[in-house]
Amino acid sequence: MEWRRFSGELIQKPIYEMVETTIRNEQSSGHRIKVCIGSDSQVKGKCIEFALVIVFLREKKGGFMFFSMDKLYQKMSIRERMIHEVTLSVQLAYELCPVLDQNNVELEVHADINTDPAFKSNVAFKDAMGYILGMGYVFKAKPHAFASSYCADRLVH
Repeated sequence: MEWRRFSGELIQKPIYEMVETTIRNEQSSGHRIKVCIGSDSQVKGKCIEFALVIVFLREKKGGFMFFSMDKLYQKMSIRERMIHEVTLSVQLAYELCPVLDQNNVELEVHADINTDPAFKSNVAFKDAMGYILGMGYVFKAKPHAFASSYCADRLVH
């Protein structure tokens, strides 16, 4: 996966290493950090674009993010697409957990899934919640899932 800063600058290091360096730099500057991982997707013709983000929140001092983009050329139901988004987030969380745990950094996994049954994405709500909680992560859904519904959303729209 190719990772970038929000400015578009390509991150040259492996993402695990970059996250570790970033956390250490932020903590040595006196910041308390929380990491939120989320993803979003958008169907564009025969293509589905996915955005995956790592949001670093500095307690009471704003935040910043890294992102990766991917495209799939296949048909998916709304449920499949939502679960694919969650899978991307969970896989990344699993990869980064050792460095987050080692540095005492809180982690949340955000799902761009609406809690209101009136919305189409709700069809995957229980599956996504079970998957994320079952992996031992803190789960956030709309309207509290800003990493997905705001940060990643900006990249695919």
